[in-house]
Amino acid sequence: MKIVVCIKHVPARDSRLRIAQSGEWIEERDLSWEINEPDTYALEEALRLREKHGGEVLAITAGPDRAAEALKRGLAMGADRAIHLAGDVFNAADANATARGLADALRGEAPDLVLAGVQSDDKGYAATGVMLAELLGMPHSTLIMEVEVLDGRVKVKREMESGWFEWLELPLPAVLTIQSGINQVRYSTLKGIMAAKKKDLRRVEAPAAGSAGTGPAGTGPAGTSPTALHGLAFPSRTSRAEIFDGDGKAAAGSLWERLRRDGKLR
Repeated sequence: MKIVVCIKHVPARDSRLRIAQSGEWIEERDLSWEINEPDTYALEEALRLREKHGGEVLAITAGPDRAAEALKRGLAMGADRAIHLAGDVFNAADANATARGLADALRGEAPDLVLAGVQSDDKGYAATGVMLAELLGMPHSTLIMEVEVLDGRVKVKREMESGWFEWLELPLPAVLTIQSGINQVRYSTLKGIMAAKKKDLRRVEAPAAGSAGTGPAGTGPAGTSPTALHGLAFPSRTSRAEIFDGDGKAAAGSLWERLRRDGKLR
C-alpha cells in the first residue's frame, strides 16, 4: 500500500519568539527549525503500517527552501521518498491554501492512506488534514489513537472528550489525522541518515502568489489564502503576586479587605 505523510517545518519549541516589524508574523531570521512534533507520530505510524503490510511511505511538505530539512528528517526515519512543494508563498499560507497545494501535488500519486499530525505546533489550526481530505474526495477521521488496515478499509480508534473513544471503519483511500502519543517515535540512526542522502527528494515549484493556479474549481488562484493575518501581539501580563505581612489572623483580614476593595466579594 502507498501511504502519504504530510509534515511541516516549524520553529523549534524552545525558540524565543519576536514579532516582526511588519507586525504580521514572527521574526524568522534568528529561529531554529524542526519537524512538527505531531507529524512525527503520523510518520511513525506510517512506517509501522508499511512494516506490517508492505508498500511505500511518501513524505510531503509545502514550504520555503528550509522546509526540505523536515523531509530529510522524514527520509532518515525511514520514508521511501519525498516531495517538496516549494515556494515562499506557503510562509503566509493558511490551512486552506496549504491543503490546496498538497492536493494538487498528490493527485498523480493515488495513495491508499494519507496521514497527518493532529495539528501544527506553530499555528495549531488542526484543519489542513481535514481540508485535504475534502479536496481529494476521501473520507477522513481525526484524533486517531489506533490504526488497523483491513481488506479495502481501515479501522480506527478515535479519541473523544472526557476519556471516551469511538471505533470507526472507513473505506480506503482515506485521510487520518494522528493524535500525539499514539506511538513511540523512532530516532534517526546514522545508517538512516546516510541512506536518506540517496533517496528521491523531488522539488515541485509552487505557482507564485496570485498566479493562474491549478487548484480545484472555486478555490481561487494558486497561492492565495481566503483568510488574512493582520497582526500579532503577545498577551499582556496582568497577574501579580502580593504578600500580606503579620500572623494568620492579620493576613486573613488584609486579604479579605483587598478582595472586597477589588470587587471580588459581594
